[in-house]
Amino acid sequence: MKISEFKSYLSQSNELLFVMPNGTYVPPHFHLTEVGTMVKKYIDCGGTLREEAKISFQLWTANDFEHRLSAEKALKIISSAEHELRFPDLEIEVEYQSETIGRYGLSQQDNRFHLTSLETDCLAKEKCGIPETETIEAVSSGCDPESGCC
Repeated sequence: MKISEFKSYLSQSNELLFVMPNGTYVPPHFHLTEVGTMVKKYIDCGGTLREEAKISFQLWTANDFEHRLSAEKALKIISSAEHELRFPDLEIEVEYQSETIGRYGLSQQDNRFHLTSLETDCLAKEKCGIPETETIEAVSSGCDPESGCC
């Protein structure tokens, strides 16, 4: 979900609810502790230089059980970040503490924001000789360490 979509949903909402991929809710007393941009520059396994940018939200819970972040207050936090950081309309990635800091995509359904699972992928399948339709099991058993991609 892009930041513009998130803001549009917020402007029409009274409450702010986040649902984890397993169906449990982020506790309602969460805080939005960071809104920022993340830029990642890297070389994929095929040798291609890549760059991606996302908006980062960090959700955090403490023992202040009466705290509630309203949609209006969240919009103010985002507006302040937009003003200071001048970020474009990028996809949102959410960080939330579980066993370790988890990173999630974001979608909206039934007046709730759903944290969606993210997956790794090979971005140079054609250079690594991996057909698009192969499964992880087939790839892991057939990867040639001399191919330069593993």
